[in-house]
Amino acid sequence: MIVAELPEQQYSVAVIGTGFGSLFFTHRLLQRRPDAQVVMLERGSFRSWDVQIAEGHNSSIPARDTFKTEGAKKKWNFTIAYGGGTNCWGGATPRMHPNDFCLKSRYGRGQDWPITYNDLEPYYAMAETIMDISGPADLALVTPRSGPYPQPPHRLSAADRVMKAAQPDLHFAMATARARVANAQRGQCCASFRCDLCPTDAKFTALNGFAHITDHPNVHILCDAEVREIETSGGTSISAVRYKHAGRDRRIRCDVCVLGANAIHSSAILLQSGLSHPLLGRGLNEQLGYGVEVFLNGLDNLDGSTKRTGLNYSLYDGPFRAEHGAAFIQFENQFPYGLRPEFGRWSQIVSVKVSVEEELRDDNYVAVDKNGDTTVHFAGRSPYGKLAVERSLEQLPKVLAPLPVEEIVVKESWALMSRDSLSHLQGTLRMGSTRVDSVVDRTQAHHDLRNLIVVGTSVMPSCPPVEPSLTAAALSLRAADLAFGKGG
Repeated sequence: MIVAELPEQQYSVAVIGTGFGSLFFTHRLLQRRPDAQVVMLERGSFRSWDVQIAEGHNSSIPARDTFKTEGAKKKWNFTIAYGGGTNCWGGATPRMHPNDFCLKSRYGRGQDWPITYNDLEPYYAMAETIMDISGPADLALVTPRSGPYPQPPHRLSAADRVMKAAQPDLHFAMATARARVANAQRGQCCASFRCDLCPTDAKFTALNGFAHITDHPNVHILCDAEVREIETSGGTSISAVRYKHAGRDRRIRCDVCVLGANAIHSSAILLQSGLSHPLLGRGLNEQLGYGVEVFLNGLDNLDGSTKRTGLNYSLYDGPFRAEHGAAFIQFENQFPYGLRPEFGRWSQIVSVKVSVEEELRDDNYVAVDKNGDTTVHFAGRSPYGKLAVERSLEQLPKVLAPLPVEEIVVKESWALMSRDSLSHLQGTLRMGSTRVDSVVDRTQAHHDLRNLIVVGTSVMPSCPPVEPSLTAAALSLRAADLAFGKGG
């Protein structure tokens, strides 16, 4: 329940942040331990769907106002409000490719995850059920699955149907949390292209999908509470969390702390608390991205049933990843650059978005200055990611060859700075097998502070090209099971 003040008590679990990682962890925790006394501390405010729609924005706090920047120009987008990224996200829910978990051992690049695809697969399925995901059965050819998607796939566009016929093992309907069929909590996707402010409440959010958390009598949710630091006991455990609320410094005690702010602020909290580790705050990253406009000769398009209808794996995996990153291709059922002006040909066009794998750089990092202010230092993109952009652009005409292509025009790219943030911050508290290569272990528990569990995309030790929200949800379900399940 939302509270105005926190009662003075010892909490079983203190959760910092209310985004994907925190919410899915809390959901599973309550299934495992329904009597647990839980507090959730959120820096932003509680904003209902009606308020977001009426005011035209997800958060009243601009992300850029919460940190300073040093170095190369770079935007870092995120939402500060109850529900975090569940408010603003587009609802795309692809799984990571099995080889994304073993990039080092398979291709000699980056760092392997301390878990495998098979370890996470049951939790992918669990997260998809919770979010009532729409997706196609044949996507199991690329990302194997233990059961069907809860909802049928969205209708492909005409361009997707041509691609699917020509490349049946590489082109698929997009898996998405935008409802294909209305259910008790959500309307049907109307393909209005306003996913950040969905007019029909069709995409999964904290508000329509986790109402049982806000209604739970054992869960106290305090908004407008900025966590500043954690207190440790004996250097081996967390004893309390310090935060600022209503202009006053306050403190709550807890048995377990779950840290799920975001990749910038989670690491800043630990740094502000006096913790140290060679990788703490290091490796801040997100995918590179670019968009192209494809003019079609005689093929009327834009007849799909949602914003993004298709995904293509032609440039995703292979030996080339030893040299440059993977590229994930998505077909849009919208016209972000406008319709064609020629009479009778307005829909003979398709927008294609490409997200590209990045390699972590330790000189892209989060720090806290002497005044306690959070600063992001950005040195630049990696050669691995830059080369992937170049190579994927070179190969894109071959991938799109099944279509009657007249012209491919690059509209936005990392180089033009117009796609400078995909809102997928990752990597500053990466998980691994030992304290040498990671901040948290394979269970997402801190190597030194064993009652500190880190959730969200900050634990990701690599930067695959797919959207990370589903993976963050699955990781949190698994982490809660390991911490509070049988024998946990």
